[in-house]
Order: sequence, then structure tokens, then C-alpha cells
Amino acid sequence: MAIVNHNYSQRSEPAGGFKSLEAFYPFYLGEHCNVINRRLHLTGTTLSILLTLYGLLGRKKQLLLVALIQGYAFAWIGHFCFEKNKPATFRYPIYSFICDFKMWKEVVLGQRKF
Repeated sequence: MAIVNHNYSQRSEPAGGFKSLEAFYPFYLGEHCNVINRRLHLTGTTLSILLTLYGLLGRKKQLLLVALIQGYAFAWIGHFCFEKNKPATFRYPIYSFICDFKMWKEVVLGQRKF
């Protein structure tokens, strides 16, 4: 599979909004031009995955909420403090959630720089 928007260039949002995840993903990546923002996302997503696994395996359900909150905290600090933009989560919550893990996977597998 080809890696889209490999240089994180900003993309415009279509007038009618995004109709598919495939159309949204290049835009999502463009909302992460700042390297510190991307690294905060990677950190937050990694910790979320670990906390979720620990919570499920250790039957500590309260950690599932902690995993979600801290994941968004890292991402939103990245957007508000470093990227200086409003997270796409506010307009496209499901697409953004999925794309965060997609970007994480591509970075972890070495397909995308961060």
C-alpha cells in the first residue's frame, strides 16, 4: 500500500466535508506538520495502547478511561501548543480516531517519518 502525504503537507478541507476515510487521511496528516505534535501523538497513542492492554489483561477497567483521556491530552497539547490548530477530532471524531492509529502504525513499521 502506498504511503499518502509522506511530507505532511497541508491539505484543504472540501466544501461538503469528507465522505471517506481515504479522502480524509491526507488532510489528517497535513494537520500534523509540526514534528513535536506528531511525536506527542505517537507517545499518547503508544501509552493508550499499553494502558488499554494492561487494563484488559489486569481486569482494571478504570484504566480504559485513563487510556482514552491521556491519549487525547497528548494530542491536544500538540495541536494547541505546537501545531497551533484545532484538532480535526472536533469535526471528524471517528475518522480522526482511526487515522491516529493508522499514522501510529505507519511510524512504528518504519513506513512514515515522525
